[in-house]
Amino acid sequence: MDFSVLLTDLPTLVVVLVGVPVVLAAYIVGGEYLVRQLPDKARPSVRPWIWVGPALVLVTGFLVAPAVGTLTQSLENDHGKFVGLQNFANQLGGFPTGGAWIAIRDNLFWLIFYTLFVLAFGLLLAVIFDRVPYESFVKSLIFMPMAISSVALVVIWKFMYAYQPPGQPQTGTLNFILNTVFHQDPRAWISDETPILGLIPLNNLALIVAAVWGIVGFSMVILSAALKGIPADLLEAARVDGAGEITIFRRVIFPLMMPTVVVVGTTLVIFALKAFDVVYAMTAGNYDTDVLANRMYKLLYQFPSNYAGASAVAVILLLTVVPVLIFNLRQFRAVEARR
Repeated sequence: MDFSVLLTDLPTLVVVLVGVPVVLAAYIVGGEYLVRQLPDKARPSVRPWIWVGPALVLVTGFLVAPAVGTLTQSLENDHGKFVGLQNFANQLGGFPTGGAWIAIRDNLFWLIFYTLFVLAFGLLLAVIFDRVPYESFVKSLIFMPMAISSVALVVIWKFMYAYQPPGQPQTGTLNFILNTVFHQDPRAWISDETPILGLIPLNNLALIVAAVWGIVGFSMVILSAALKGIPADLLEAARVDGAGEITIFRRVIFPLMMPTVVVVGTTLVIFALKAFDVVYAMTAGNYDTDVLANRMYKLLYQFPSNYAGASAVAVILLLTVVPVLIFNLRQFRAVEARR
């Protein structure tokens, strides 16, 4: 063991292990002491700011200030000269296939299909496995993909989508089933841009399916909790009145779960708008699978870097996410108010 390295890092270890707790304790004790020196009427209004103050400083430093800087840079060129909305015009020019329009189109695919698939499968699984003897075991298996990283998820699904030319042994699971069971030619799932039902290219759908597999456990767990919150007496009364299970679901269960469904749905919309990791790791945006977050990354780190263009894409992405986030917060508060 190299003790010289340990001795070099010793001051840092001391600061982290001793200095941080000491500073925190001093802030708490000192802040409370200063509050007690104030008049009794002023204490209730000042004390919350003492506790919230550090969080506000961190949020300002790590979120607000960078957002303002990004907005400023989106209005300038890479040399710091003000150009107004030119960067946005460059990114949004060439409709419908130029600039950022392919990324915007693909983000819409994610927004619609990713959200619908995750909600539908999450709700279906929550209802099917509700109150069965093996409920915990099955739900644990479905939730397990949430425990792996997005890169690991992509590696798994690259094996699922692996393609070999017709006539060669198929190593990909889907192409093996397609070729062996259905006697069909293999498909290049990741690069095939053939529209499915005239709605969405096959490769975009393949990426969305992989992402859905990784997140559906989240939707199932939240919706399952909402389902278990429905009084059993209410369901039993509906059965006594002669209602079938489908009618009970349509008329009783789903309406009572709707506030939770809306909150989960808007959260998934935010995830869809920010989609990046699966796209970057699986296709890097090639084959017309680009999304806004991946386009921003490429503009930022390609050579030569286009910081102004990347900032414009970041602002576009921010403007799409913020309204959904505000709506989500309002819905969450409405759900909490009903409890």
